[in-house]
Amino acid sequence: MANKKGAIIAVSAPSGTGKTTILKKILKDFPELIFSVSATTRKKRENEKEGVDYFFITEEEFKKKIADNEFVEWEKFYDYYYGTYKSFIEDNINNGKSVIAEIDVKGALSLKKIYPEAVLIFIYPPSFDELEKRLKKRNTENDADFKKRIERAQMELRLKEKFDYFVENKVLENAVSETKSLIKKIIYGGK
Repeated sequence: MANKKGAIIAVSAPSGTGKTTILKKILKDFPELIFSVSATTRKKRENEKEGVDYFFITEEEFKKKIADNEFVEWEKFYDYYYGTYKSFIEDNINNGKSVIAEIDVKGALSLKKIYPEAVLIFIYPPSFDELEKRLKKRNTENDADFKKRIERAQMELRLKEKFDYFVENKVLENAVSETKSLIKKIIYGGK
């Protein structure tokens, strides 16, 4: 009898919605779930770890990997490239391990084209005004980049209906609980 393939779960949300916070809380409760670490060409931030938060590579390396078809999905976002390694997904799911990827909305939709069995979860803010407040509070961008993030968030929210499940992050604990339930259902009880 062949080994059962692992599930592929993609969690997406506009910047500032809280997907990273939600995933960090969830991963503690699912040690069997493999977190897909993306590659990026942006510089490592002070609190980030190589191979844990991202694989930090040069733009030249990234472009070679695109040419060699090493990514399941990739995108240039705010002057930097981001991508998900095909080998990482394949190795894990073929060994019966479930993979969860925190990727942007377009990346999740690209992943679904390659892996129709992938389950997409969209985390959304209680309102667009609240999202803007959260992004301003983070204070991580200049005005031009902030404007780009807002425009991008509007585009991503329009694509929400293409996802399998939706979770509102109005109250963090509720969003974590709802997402946990979905992941349990996906891994152990089918869609």
